Amino acid sequence: RLLLVQSGGGSAQAGGSLNVSCVVSGYSSSSNCVGWFRQVQGKREAVATINIEHGDTYYDDSVKGRFTISRDNFRTDFKNTVYLQMNDLKPEDTTMYYCAAFASKVMLGCAVTSNRDVNALEVWGQGTLVLVSC
Repeated sequence: RLLLVQSGGGSAQAGGSLNVSCVVSGYSSSSNCVGWFRQVQGKREAVATINIEHGDTYYDDSVKGRFTISRDNFRTDFKNTVYLQMNDLKPEDTTMYYCAAFASKVMLGCAVTSNRDVNALEVWGQGTLVLVSC
């Protein structure tokens, strides 16, 4: 059974850094992508995603150069952990962050570019608050 458990986050000042983690249990080929999403005006938007098998990454333009998604060495028989290192934080980064696991697509890989694709994701972590002050 696929299970995602988040940790990390918290508070930081603008320009500071935070890290969030997502431990993924129950790997299968239908969960080879893990992404970080954040709540924006009632919707969840993709921040960064990674193929935990190959390490390919995707970033939203708003976080490129500031956020880094990574994962531990890939394991099929044990838990995999995916991290989101957030540097040069801005007040507008303040919101809830969620991780999700899903299957890669033939043309898009692990990129999630539409609300419909986000709404189709079924397995989520519990959410972590990131609060950035001026």
